[in-house]
Amino acid sequence: MRKRLLITSTALAVSLAGCGAGSDNPEPEQPAHEETGDHNSEHHHGDHSSSGEVPEGLKEADNPSYPVGSKATMEANHMPGMKGTEATIVGAYTTTAYAVSYTPTTGEAPVENHKWVIHEEVEGYEDEAYAPGDTVVLNADHMEGMAGAEAVIDSSEQTTVYMVDFEADGETVQNHKWVTEEELRSP
Repeated sequence: MRKRLLITSTALAVSLAGCGAGSDNPEPEQPAHEETGDHNSEHHHGDHSSSGEVPEGLKEADNPSYPVGSKATMEANHMPGMKGTEATIVGAYTTTAYAVSYTPTTGEAPVENHKWVIHEEVEGYEDEAYAPGDTVVLNADHMEGMAGAEAVIDSSEQTTVYMVDFEADGETVQNHKWVTEEELRSP
């Protein structure tokens, strides 16, 4: 009886371990790029810093949770080494932030659920916020091939966005655009 139970248990364990092998879905399910921290690394080139220039019409936040000059710990995982690092707030603005999917103008692989592009970085933006499913043209230049790309709005949220300075994996990043209030915590 014990031998039969042992054989049955072993066979069950082997069959469960093989689940997924040879299935119709050969690719393992991957979390969204902001969770993996790779920011679609084959597409994301070079410097994560920016000039610090903000789009025309962007309004400074009246009473941000993290004022300019303060420190915060980042929960955002937009690139390797970002999550858990200390950031210095260099700008705080009230706007609508969008997660977008787009195909870079460089012809590289499509980027899905890129966080964040702000309302004022959409070509010809109007007062009213865009809704999920809307198609827009990006004026943002956070990544190579982003400016001028057609994008689909995946999600939107009215929030305070922050421009931050930080160090990640030995790289000093200045004026990184954008981190939302929900992606920061007090140090």
